[in-house]
Amino acid sequence: MAQSKAKKMRLKLIREGKRSPELSRSPFAFADLRSRTTKTKAEQLNSKKYKNHGSEYGDDGSYFFLEESSLLEMVKKTS
Repeated sequence: MAQSKAKKMRLKLIREGKRSPELSRSPFAFADLRSRTTKTKAEQLNSKKYKNHGSEYGDDGSYFFLEESSLLEMVKKTS
């Protein structure tokens, strides 16, 4: 069977001591994507279950403490 033009060029580059383009391929090019499945509804719900999601109303349970010294510095800069 005849070699394609692209394969001939690859072999020529390797013969000349240059980097093989095959080494530049992404590792995902060799992954078998047929075995991947989408998450079930239960898996999607469990992945978000323990995350602290932000709230626009500020009732998400997170706090922000500002030190008094840094507050004074901010006031001095704006004055």
